[in-house]
Amino acid sequence: MIKLESLDHLVLTVRSIPASIDFYSHILGMDVITFDEGRKALRFDQQKINLHEYGRSFEPCAKHPFPGSADLCFITQQPIDAVMDALRQSGVTQIDGPIHRTGAIGQLVSIYIRDPDGNLIEIANNLNL
Repeated sequence: MIKLESLDHLVLTVRSIPASIDFYSHILGMDVITFDEGRKALRFDQQKINLHEYGRSFEPCAKHPFPGSADLCFITQQPIDAVMDALRQSGVTQIDGPIHRTGAIGQLVSIYIRDPDGNLIEIANNLNL
């Protein structure tokens, strides 16, 4: 049996790489990196999100890559109330929460927003830490 250790990166298919970079770097604080002759990615902690422009994916790729089809959950140690305040100040609409959910290692308190492509973005505090 294979035993996986961690997630290194994932790929988001987006309509506009500049709009996605703006959102994920300015709103969520991710670092923008450039690799392999100009490709763009977003890095936070030890994870990376590669950005593929819709209709211009790199092979191999998902069978049906499409903008707005992802649900992502990000953990923050910042109190969820502070996250909500920062989102409000940035003009980002919160669509749900705070609400209790079950994460990979325990209970979360989460809020939900959408990125420029309509992907569902969950931002959560891990209540088990």
